[in-house]
Amino acid sequence: MNFKIVCYGVRENETAFFHKLNLYQFQLKLIKPLLTHENIETAEGADGVLLRANCTADRKNLKKLQEYGVKYVFTRTVGYNHIDLEAAKDYNIYVARVPSYSPNAIAELALTLAMSLLRHTAYTTAKTADKDFTVDPVMFSKEVRNCKVGIIGTGKIGLTEAKLFKGLGATVLGYDIYQSAAARQVVTFKELDELLKDSDIVSIHVPYLPGENEKMINESFISKMKDGAILINTARGELQDNEAILEALLTKKIEGFATDVFANEKEIFFQKFTNNDELDPTVKGLIELYPRVLITPHIGSNTDEALKNMIETSFQNFYDVLTNGSTPNAVSVTKNS
Repeated sequence: MNFKIVCYGVRENETAFFHKLNLYQFQLKLIKPLLTHENIETAEGADGVLLRANCTADRKNLKKLQEYGVKYVFTRTVGYNHIDLEAAKDYNIYVARVPSYSPNAIAELALTLAMSLLRHTAYTTAKTADKDFTVDPVMFSKEVRNCKVGIIGTGKIGLTEAKLFKGLGATVLGYDIYQSAAARQVVTFKELDELLKDSDIVSIHVPYLPGENEKMINESFISKMKDGAILINTARGELQDNEAILEALLTKKIEGFATDVFANEKEIFFQKFTNNDELDPTVKGLIELYPRVLITPHIGSNTDEALKNMIETSFQNFYDVLTNGSTPNAVSVTKNS
């Protein structure tokens, strides 16, 4: 198909997937860096672009894309807050996304981080890596089957994590405004305050709703948690108050914290810092509490199945708009002439 797509943020391990899954024979240009103001010219000559989270698709870049003749700006992510939809509408650019992908990808990471903190594996392997094989009191832990795990947000991802924990023998509590029949088969639903009071591990899987739940994981939230609990956030960085979490860790209110996300994360993730002073002081404080704090750079969806889902859906989105004039995964009401 003589349709040119420039794909941004394509990691080395993803290249083969893009080519293998290109069943419609699009003309692909794969670019490793994210889209920025500095490399926007790489989209010249394209019919469409495919973004990932933290690409810059603001008014300035969308205006440039329109000038280049790009009619379609799609993202291979669920979220699309990196795309200025008002500008897209003004420039008659069609926008689409991937509404979902393997829930196991994020659920498994949340489980792994939680178990690492529960069993103190990062602490222990850091010692043995330093050739210290002594056993100390920090290495003592509960078994997860003797723990209560609270899942806040029991949609596809939260429910998948709940099933994984239940398979390990844990008692799984849940909180959600919408209590699905499927979730009721797995978790015991509680009011939020009761879940926080009883849970040894609290894992967050709620969407970020601007103006409604910014920093929901704040001082008040944490004060209701069980002393010595573990907190996991693999949802959105905007949900967490980093300063409140840091204070809770320093006072030992909570034992451990793991996150795959930060607000404004493109200022932190996907780059290597050589000067600690460049980091936000609160983020730096969290990092320095390793191994009680585990941070991963937004790799929840970085699995074979999730990547396959993202690429397949994205290519299907392009094929749909070319053959039918629209895709069910559109996030813009704009219609191209």
